Amino acid sequence: MYNLPKEKIAQFPTKPRDSSKLLVINRNSDLNETVFNRLPEYLNKDDLLVINDVKVIPARLYGEKSTGANVEILLLENLEDCIWKTLVKPGKRLPLGAIINFSGKLSAEVIDLLPEGERILKFSMSKSEFFEELNKLGHIPLPPYINRPDIETDRTSYQTIYADKVGAIAAPTAGMHFTQQLLNEIKDKGVEIVRITLNVGWGTFKPIKTPDIRDHVMHREFFEINSNTTVAINNAKKDYRRVIGVGTTTVRALESVAKISMPLKAQRGWSDIYIYPGLELKVVDVMITNFHLPGSSLLVMVSAFAGNEIIQKAYRYAIDNNFRFFSYGDAMLLEKQTTKT
Repeated sequence: MYNLPKEKIAQFPTKPRDSSKLLVINRNSDLNETVFNRLPEYLNKDDLLVINDVKVIPARLYGEKSTGANVEILLLENLEDCIWKTLVKPGKRLPLGAIINFSGKLSAEVIDLLPEGERILKFSMSKSEFFEELNKLGHIPLPPYINRPDIETDRTSYQTIYADKVGAIAAPTAGMHFTQQLLNEIKDKGVEIVRITLNVGWGTFKPIKTPDIRDHVMHREFFEINSNTTVAINNAKKDYRRVIGVGTTTVRALESVAKISMPLKAQRGWSDIYIYPGLELKVVDVMITNFHLPGSSLLVMVSAFAGNEIIQKAYRYAIDNNFRFFSYGDAMLLEKQTTKT
């Protein structure tokens, strides 16, 4: 836990993307402040860089009930062709059978009630038609700490440049610092780049509320890792080359597969892995990540990865030296600790 002045929370992205700050932290707790576009200087020839290529959908929709009352929904998970789990505001006023109208073409019916304002909605369009209409009506679901409405430029800036697989409702934000030029420089250095997909969900912002952090329950997220990626990672581990995970989402996906089999095998499925101090990390040696919310599972995860003392030191430095925090903020490059703390 730490105290963060509100003015440190980035409300807009840095332009260009790779001009954000980068805090390089090794396992000896040495801190080096630089700029993200100098990342190649900290990479080695034959490193393996793993990125998450998921794409954020415009998952926030505004509609109204037959009474004329306004309703806001956030798409959480596509369960079947036209059926979605959603988070509804105000959820208590949306009973079973209620109809929400979003446009002359798109409406939805509440077909099941879930706790905490969640509802199962059946939309009036098939999946392909729905996504076409969603791209017209939907809003980019900016995190709650970005205190402004979404704007048109968020449709591109709240994505990585390599976003490809539609399915996330939150961005893998560590990857948003990369430009194509920077990726080219990394490849030219001899670093191999491979992809995984993990559909980042709203649970990434869920704070830990349990007295014992080990009792926190993660929301599940869909992931997919193909054979090209698993072969590249297995070869890197065999050859003692570094595996660098871009973002906590990439690390979660890789460690989910490692729990099942090591060496890794290509697979797709659901991950609810929760990484906290004491859990052995088998795949990633170095992580690129942003600065995370106090009391979040992501902050616990990076503490498990690099060591709590190192992370506390890094966050104090970042606050004192005007780093920008959270999704549109600055980044860290972390080495995995060699011993458990």
